[in-house]
Amino acid sequence: MAADRHGALCIGLDLGGTKLAGALVAADGTVLHTTKLPSRPEEGADQVVEVVVSAVEELTGLAGGREVLGVGIGVAGQIDPETGAVHTAPNLKFREFPLRARVEERLRLPVAVLNDVQAVTYGEWTHGAGKGVDDFVCIFVGTGVGGGVVADGHLVRGATGSAGEVGHMTVDLHGPLCRCGNHGCVEAYAGGWAIAERARAAIAHDPVLGAALLALEDGDLSRVAGETVARAAADGDPLALRIVEETGIALGAGAASIVNGFNPAVIVLGGGVVDGIPGLLAIVEREMRVRALSAAVDHARLVPPVLGGLAGAIGAATWLRRELGHTGEI
Repeated sequence: MAADRHGALCIGLDLGGTKLAGALVAADGTVLHTTKLPSRPEEGADQVVEVVVSAVEELTGLAGGREVLGVGIGVAGQIDPETGAVHTAPNLKFREFPLRARVEERLRLPVAVLNDVQAVTYGEWTHGAGKGVDDFVCIFVGTGVGGGVVADGHLVRGATGSAGEVGHMTVDLHGPLCRCGNHGCVEAYAGGWAIAERARAAIAHDPVLGAALLALEDGDLSRVAGETVARAAADGDPLALRIVEETGIALGAGAASIVNGFNPAVIVLGGGVVDGIPGLLAIVEREMRVRALSAAVDHARLVPPVLGGLAGAIGAATWLRRELGHTGEI
């Protein structure tokens, strides 16, 4: 293992379908500088690489002469853990794209690539809500539901790099169709798209019950979204509260399966949907504790994340440092 150049910096990038968020990160997880750029996938994969290069060059220029070890990239897609190629990333229009090789070629720096929620998980584990524990799970609920798992002090990436797809655990054999093609996934109840679909279907079935939700969008059913449900629930609307309850039950059932399967000490639950519905975490915790084995759940803590929007960049940078051998396994 190489000597730990503790004073050297790493760059972490969180690459999504609309934007790239980057950070210049010290060994202790301190963020020294940040940047944000549109990722521009509509212009093709080569242009996304140019955006990555621009972000790295900007952050390197802010390093004040300190050594930059390399670049970690968290990508919203399926990643080959050996080559750093992106098998699929629909929002970035990547398919079998050799991202690590292309970025290394342009920058002449070491590059590590991992799934974006795995990067968030690694950041929260090493420098956030999971610091100091060896068994840790992240669940992030936004448009979709993603996750990451740390077991016995190691980030679990899986045989093909796709470990942590907790949103596609089945919680209802005969449940609604998920975008993955399965029925009854956690995401088919709790993803932002699924909450919106359930709300629109309920309003169409019973316009009187759905009147308050519809009024929030000036009578336009097509505009009803997850945020609409959150606003209506905050006002005590019965339909919105029912949808929130269903969402929390599905997430709680998924969390119980995770607790039974991995026995984590800490489970982080975050993301835009959770942030937008303050009462959701309590419903998830209630269901998780009712459904999971007591031996596993009695000592598990369900907590919000602490690193905010920088978790992915911090995690990607820290993962790169680990890959280079400049830090031991946390």
